[in-house]
Amino acid sequence: MNKTSLFYGSLAASLFFAGMAPAQDAPVKDQVALMTDAKTQKLTGIARKTKDVDARPAVAGEVIVTIIKGEGVETKSKPAEAGDWVVRNRCPETGNEEILVKAAKFPQRYGEAQSKADAQGYSAFKPLGSEMTYFIVSEKTGAFTFTAPWGESMVAKPGDAIVQVPSDEKDTYRIAASSFKCTYEIVSPAP
Repeated sequence: MNKTSLFYGSLAASLFFAGMAPAQDAPVKDQVALMTDAKTQKLTGIARKTKDVDARPAVAGEVIVTIIKGEGVETKSKPAEAGDWVVRNRCPETGNEEILVKAAKFPQRYGEAQSKADAQGYSAFKPLGSEMTYFIVSEKTGAFTFTAPWGESMVAKPGDAIVQVPSDEKDTYRIAASSFKCTYEIVSPAP
């Protein structure tokens, strides 16, 4: 490993742990159970991702650290596999954060490229706008940690959205409040 790799590896680790530090005392909760409870109490709404994104094929073994501007690390992906994609949101207010999307889910969520690839390999994509069930984490619920569908620990804070793919209740995860506001359209508001 060269010095540059060590530096960026250390930097990523520092950012990761710095981003997780504020919620170390947050209780661990089951986000799927919380969603079920929110549905029962009629606290959910429907939203869909509509803001265009940029995406490129992931490099096998690549790990994507999702960093939200002003908040720190949101999550860290498992190593990419062949066919996976790196999706970059177009939200300067959140730092244009990146996420890793699995090969099987990418075409259903983003369809075909809308432009040729740029010098970094990114092409424009338009989200297909699948409807997602969501609720907003309340002050009463407070901050909590949970295990995301891809196996990494995530922190949810009041104001964040917890979203769920209707066809797969296990596909339930956090979207930072600022990212949700920037990239999602509310179809039916949560109370």
